[in-house]
This record gives sequence, structure tokens and C-alpha cells, in this order.
Amino acid sequence: MRVIGIDPGIALTGYAIVDYKNGQYRVIEYDKIETLPNMRKSQRLFAIHNRLSDIISKYNPDVAAIEELFFNKNAKTVITVGESRGVIILSFVEKGIPIYEYTPLQVKQSITGYGRATKVQIQNVVKMLLNLKEVPKPDDVADALAVSICHLNNATSLISQEEQI
Repeated sequence: MRVIGIDPGIALTGYAIVDYKNGQYRVIEYDKIETLPNMRKSQRLFAIHNRLSDIISKYNPDVAAIEELFFNKNAKTVITVGESRGVIILSFVEKGIPIYEYTPLQVKQSITGYGRATKVQIQNVVKMLLNLKEVPKPDDVADALAVSICHLNNATSLISQEEQI
């Protein structure tokens, strides 16, 4: 199974391509889609869509896992990230890729077993699980890797339960 994990944003959208086979995670690619602050919002959203479409075509993921929005005191930020999520979701729908959404709490619980884990704890577990030489940076990219692992953990758990029935 190949999953693309996404941590949505307008300035930075983290993405990660992770395979899972024979009980092993294998990182294929992880990086960020970056837009410039001097671009109009519509241009930034279009750039995210175009870059993500290229990534989808290149890596052909089976499913997409996206981090859901969490409440933020800054309503403008929530709206802008929501618009970015919409463009990201559209990119997957256009390619016929199933989408799974996870809250930050679900991701933390899946990765560390503790829903209130810190960013540093998440990053260190991601590094260990994926046998990376260093903690992935920036945070958006580490979060995309974590969302990927979260989905794979949930998917393999469901497959295991179905096999027992």
C-alpha cells in the first residue's frame, strides 16, 4: 500500500509518500510545497494544486491521508488553511484517490499511543519508525510523515481484524 500524507497549509504544505509492505514502512519521498507570501491567494492555491497534481502523477499513491483542521484563535488562518485543504482534496478527487482524514489527536495517538504528545515526541517517533538519519524538517513535513504512518497503522489494523473474522 502506498499512502500520501498531507499536512495542509497555504505557505507550506508538507507531503510524504510512504509504502507499507510485509510489516515494513518504506519512505519514498517527503518534502514541502511552498508558496510565496507576495503571491495572490488564488495563485498560491493554484500552485499547490498544480504541484500536488504532479506529485500524485509521479508517485501514484493508493490513498491520501490528510490532517484535519484544528481550532485556531486566528479565524483568518483557519479559513485560509481550509481553502488550501479544499484545493488539496480536489487534487485527489480528480485522480480518483480515496481520502482519509485524521485529527491531530488521532495522529498523536496512533504514533505515540498518547494523544497529547508534543511535536518533538512525534518527530522522534517518526524518525525511529522510518529509520531516518535525522528528524524531518520543517514541522509540516514531519506532520505529513506522521499522518502517513497514522493511516497505515489504521489500515493494517482493519485488515488484521478482517482476516480474523
